[in-house]
Amino acid sequence: MTKEVVVVIGAGGIGLAIARRQGFGKVVLLADFNEKTLSAAAEDMRNASYAVETHPVDVSSRESVQALATAAAALGRVTQVINTAGLSPNMAPVERVLEVDLYGAAVVFDEFQKVVAPGGAGLIISSMAGHMMPALPPEQDQALIHTPTEELLKLPFLQSDVVPNSVVAYMLAKRANHLRVQASAITWGERGARVNSISPGIIVTPLAQHELNSEIGDMYRAMVSASPSQRMAPPEEIAIAASFLLGPDAGFITGSDLLIDGGVIAAMRTGKLPTPD
Repeated sequence: MTKEVVVVIGAGGIGLAIARRQGFGKVVLLADFNEKTLSAAAEDMRNASYAVETHPVDVSSRESVQALATAAAALGRVTQVINTAGLSPNMAPVERVLEVDLYGAAVVFDEFQKVVAPGGAGLIISSMAGHMMPALPPEQDQALIHTPTEELLKLPFLQSDVVPNSVVAYMLAKRANHLRVQASAITWGERGARVNSISPGIIVTPLAQHELNSEIGDMYRAMVSASPSQRMAPPEEIAIAASFLLGPDAGFITGSDLLIDGGVIAAMRTGKLPTPD
């Protein structure tokens, strides 16, 4: 029998939680830019009796993502692809955030639509940041949807002399994720596969802790305080939602984004929180 393969890109807190929930009884292909993180996550899963393969990947390199997709297809039927890779605003300058979070996401959609099995599903972990900005001009939305992936970073409104800082770059990238999911729903649909996104709020991971300890940490704490839930969430809550979107009960859902933020965006929309500049 051909083995079922679950690909998880990004071996951090959310990626590992999803891999654990989705991967038992299947082959899990874990991929990450940081090989130390990747090795530790794989060992943790193998110790819990999961079948795990690993592959280094740089999502900002098409050749690297192509190699990952080829490796996945060689393992069996690629039925689930989860992309959790990303850089936060405090981790990189404007150009690198856009390379990884915007261009890299589009490349993963491109390359894995070639190998995903009919009936399969893809998911990108985006961010509530994609919901924070005011609406983009229609022509910019259309550009983010229709521009060929290799031309995306050449769009005038994504240039470093126009994007004022990495926070805005991050919000633009996450808005682009939502739009590329809509575009990819059409192309993945031609293979009988679905693709969606989840936009988490503040999830308790090492990445979130890095942000909380940074100069923008007070902004994060203000979001938690103003939200209806008044808390952060563990990665397992995202994994539960991911399981639904990747599974058969979500067969009529594609091209959609699920906001899981404890009500932070609701607090912004109703004036309890200022919208980030």
